[in-house]
Amino acid sequence: MRHGRIAVVFALFALTSSSPGPSAQPVFTGADVFPLEEFGSRRARVMERIGDAVAILQGTTERPGEQPLRQNNQFFYLTGVVEPRAIVVFDGRTKRTTLFLQPFDERREGRMFGPGLHPGDEAAKTTGVDAVLARDELARLLDGVARDGRAIYTTFRPEVLGEASSSDPAALARATKNDPWDGRLSREEAFIAKLKMAAPRSEIKNLDPILDGMRAIKSPREIAVIREATRIAGLGIMAAMRDAKPGMYEYELQADAEFVFKMHGAYGPSYFALIATGTNTWYSHYHRNTTKLQDGDLVQFDYAPDYKYYQSDVTRVFPANGTFTPRQRELYTIYLRLYQAVMTSIKVHTAPRDIIKDAAMKMDAILASYPFTDARIKSAATAFAARYRTGNANSLGHWVGMEVHDVSAPAPTLEPGMVLTIEPAMQIPEEHIGVRLEDMILITDSGYENLSAFVPIEIDAIERLMREPGLQNR
Repeated sequence: MRHGRIAVVFALFALTSSSPGPSAQPVFTGADVFPLEEFGSRRARVMERIGDAVAILQGTTERPGEQPLRQNNQFFYLTGVVEPRAIVVFDGRTKRTTLFLQPFDERREGRMFGPGLHPGDEAAKTTGVDAVLARDELARLLDGVARDGRAIYTTFRPEVLGEASSSDPAALARATKNDPWDGRLSREEAFIAKLKMAAPRSEIKNLDPILDGMRAIKSPREIAVIREATRIAGLGIMAAMRDAKPGMYEYELQADAEFVFKMHGAYGPSYFALIATGTNTWYSHYHRNTTKLQDGDLVQFDYAPDYKYYQSDVTRVFPANGTFTPRQRELYTIYLRLYQAVMTSIKVHTAPRDIIKDAAMKMDAILASYPFTDARIKSAATAFAARYRTGNANSLGHWVGMEVHDVSAPAPTLEPGMVLTIEPAMQIPEEHIGVRLEDMILITDSGYENLSAFVPIEIDAIERLMREPGLQNR
């Protein structure tokens, strides 16, 4: 998605004036993603859940340097507004949404970054909220909340801005707070302290669990965006597969994928590129990407785009020279068959632990009939299946949505609209190597859909693709 200093993903409105200034609203890009009604529906659900309380969220700040502005996920989910230091208030009693923005800045908007949103009726019409006021008017609204002593909901977790999942900034915030040479509060903790000062009689409640529950089930429009993010991820992986050859560096394959991401309108990557060759495949999140591909290596490629505020997560394994050796065929084939045992066991309205039990039975049958010739591969496959047979896990992988490890508590059953990945790894400890595939699974009314199924995964299809000319050969 094209991003400037400002972007709002909803219906396109025409400019009423071409001159810069407080009366001129911009033409917004990304009109093909969500209409105003979808953001409005999300806000209505929040207001229904908070009852008589109010919810107050702060958007992200300006970036520290020449970086494009990306809104935090919780704020974007409810508003679509990408403006620095925006604040939004949802009133559960009046069912009104009020957006607070900074005033027009001639230097920033008139001469540097282009027009943005600013207080006024036109911004309210454009964003679909009830009112857009100057940011310094928030204090007056809080005075009324303080007099009534109504509860205030806000987000407690540190914001997520892309290339991260909620656990990542949360861990950083804890480390910073506990650092004896630092000790800073998170921005969210500081905001909560300000709210307590402004409304001392109000109970401050955590809004994150409400939003997490909403985000667990994706709407049809969200699924369409995730589907496109997955298509772009797959095209990037396939471009790298075509170009791969001994002597290249891992980062050169990363360049292929990033070219494809940008060519299809991605903001950037979902996460750092996990491109591992040889013994680097042992590490689940290897990301140095500085090793040279060797003849006879397997390459593990895990990379996806941040596309219109939604993510994907796909992994494929392929030979550096384009042809699997007989031993690599044995290793990869048994892993793939065990992986597919998990895939084919997925059922809607079913608990993950029951899916795992079903997959374990299939794995036992696969192992019993597989013609092993290598003792280490057989040992690795046996250990892989044993984890499913003896484990008591209630998770197949992880959720995907606005974050690559998306928010949501473990679900008792898989329900339509959930999106998850499976990514089990099989390793040969004696050789310090591993094999790991990953696919995007959308749970549907009748079962599931593999959104990344088009990316070659069988040996013959991989080798055939790798014989095609790549980006760097054209």
